[in-house]
Amino acid sequence: MIQDAVALQSKPRILICGSQIFGRDAKDMSTVVNSLIEIDESGVAWITGTNTKVCEVVVDTLAHGSSPDEIHFQYPHLSLAQIHAALSFYHLHRTQMEAEIQQCWLEANKLAEDEYKSPFHQRLREIKENQ
Repeated sequence: MIQDAVALQSKPRILICGSQIFGRDAKDMSTVVNSLIEIDESGVAWITGTNTKVCEVVVDTLAHGSSPDEIHFQYPHLSLAQIHAALSFYHLHRTQMEAEIQQCWLEANKLAEDEYKSPFHQRLREIKENQ
């Protein structure tokens, strides 16, 4: 038990307090923000223990007006606590999160455009037009 407490104390952590971030090692982006949200090496916020990014939950809320209960229906592997933590993280870091969402949207549009121009899709369109 004491060894676990010592191990936890030695790990760098970031504590969110209002809009400021405090921690022993704020440079280590893989530190745990709290028990429900963590930041990876790339600076992306993830819901701890899942393969779900915070921005995925936020986009459902922004795009569809989904409530936490509706999000839980769409992501049954997430607890309501995890969903509320993701939304709280978004509100604490709104500027950064909106920039990340905008960047993802631009990248998705670029990929879709590139896919549309691919030789495979061009050939499919030709076949469809000739039918």
